[in-house]
Amino acid sequence: MKARIFAPENKKWWTLAAVAFGLFMIMLDNTVVNVALPSIERDLHMSISSLEWIVTAYALTFAAVMITGGKLADLYGRRLIFIVGLVVFTASSLACGLAPSAGFLIGARAVQGVGAALMNPATLSIITATFPPKQRGQAIGIWAGVSALALAIGPLIGGLIVDNINWNWIFYVNVPVGVLGIVVSRLVITESRDTSHEQSIDIPGLLTSGFGLLALTYALIEGNKHGWTSPEILGLFAVAAALLVGFVLVEHHQRLPMLDLSLFRIGAFAGANVVAMLVSLAMFGVFFFVSLYVQNILGFSPTKAGATFLPMTVLIILIAPIAGRFSDRIGSRWLMGAGMTLLGISLLLYQRITVHSDFWTLLPAMVVGGVGMAMTMSPMTSAAMGAVPVDKAGVGSGVLNSFRQVGGSLGIALMGAILASYISAPARSPQGAQQFVDGLHAALLVSAVIAFGAAVVAVLTVRTRPAVERAHVAEAVL
Repeated sequence: MKARIFAPENKKWWTLAAVAFGLFMIMLDNTVVNVALPSIERDLHMSISSLEWIVTAYALTFAAVMITGGKLADLYGRRLIFIVGLVVFTASSLACGLAPSAGFLIGARAVQGVGAALMNPATLSIITATFPPKQRGQAIGIWAGVSALALAIGPLIGGLIVDNINWNWIFYVNVPVGVLGIVVSRLVITESRDTSHEQSIDIPGLLTSGFGLLALTYALIEGNKHGWTSPEILGLFAVAAALLVGFVLVEHHQRLPMLDLSLFRIGAFAGANVVAMLVSLAMFGVFFFVSLYVQNILGFSPTKAGATFLPMTVLIILIAPIAGRFSDRIGSRWLMGAGMTLLGISLLLYQRITVHSDFWTLLPAMVVGGVGMAMTMSPMTSAAMGAVPVDKAGVGSGVLNSFRQVGGSLGIALMGAILASYISAPARSPQGAQQFVDGLHAALLVSAVIAFGAAVVAVLTVRTRPAVERAHVAEAVL
């Protein structure tokens, strides 16, 4: 019986199940935490800036280590690095659940992001190495569906857990799932590595990019607390600028760079990555701060708060595949432009919210935002991956995902800085609630401007022909 279950024709599907298991955990942790934030805030006596670090610490390390994680998988073995990432992710999830203080939780979340960065690139490499070309598209489609499902149900699962148990369990549930994933991965995944090219880990690139992004994010999040003209904040901005410029110079002179800068000479690839960063910059903060708004200001329960986001996420799941098919036929340029324009309109619709709003006030913004994101994300991926040579598709995919995570981290930090500048009264007072809403209006207005700017970038830069995109999109994650 065991031999039949793990026969070659079945083993590849067990392999897909194992990596999909790990991917589900990674993507779930992108959204499941948001609805638990007010409960964490109360239990650990955290400020809004500390809450921001719970999300950004994960996203930053995820972004900074992701490309390196892909190279480690190619160098040392994809199954090995996937399992190492799963072990790190599972152990840090336990640490998150046990966290006695804000600093401990933020540190554990940063380690969790490292685990996710090791796992995520390996999942796609394993699928590529396991499935023959004729089944690879189907396997990647399942992989993408699992990712979308996790992102969609994350807020609802988080709400149900917080309402019926407590916030710690949004992290504890990863532990048995992770242990099972480790065992199954060891049994069913065949080890593979890339021996066709010379592999090298770009430590200078990793350090300059990672610390540069950390300094920039810290300055944005803590700027209101220390003062925007304080020596500490100005110094951090200067350090961030120096390190990020240093990163570009290092990558330009490295023989085997972490980031292949030559890819950015391709207009469509550069444009799609800029749009990826801007859409995350505009929208990550929405999920974060609207979660706080509906619970702390409107008094929604965590479950109801999670359900509030369902119209947006369901529309993304339903419309994104259709948008992807349209981009194959007509190209990505105008779909991305229209999608980002709709996102900008959805962010303007949030200007209608007050301290006394309800779900129906939020619904139009959620619906328009869901359609806009769905029209943007698939064509954006097609444009980026259709623009790069097939032999560089793996690097291109890693760059695109890193730009998304970086944009999300900076978006939360930027929106938080704008919102914090409006708040002076106690958070639970009527005056504090009104100040929060006023700050949220201002932050979302800036996000709307960013979204409209991304629409212009898409129309001006993304000129990849549909035929080229069709030829490459199936290879996008190889």
